[in-house]
Amino acid sequence: MSKQTMREETERLVREAIERRGLTVKQGDTRIEAVCGRCGGKTRVSAPKGQIRVRYACKECGHEQETL
Repeated sequence: MSKQTMREETERLVREAIERRGLTVKQGDTRIEAVCGRCGGKTRVSAPKGQIRVRYACKECGHEQETL
């Protein structure tokens, strides 16, 4: 099966699933991998849709800061 036929088959299956209402597509929260400015530890932060800067506390040292 060529890439073109696989792409067409996938598009057809998605269209059929949407028509049957069996598939809903929705946008969720954004996950940001933030690095602490004090200790350098990595923290995974969840940001609501449409928001870029989020306040959070570092998991390692507890330093309060905002994502960039």
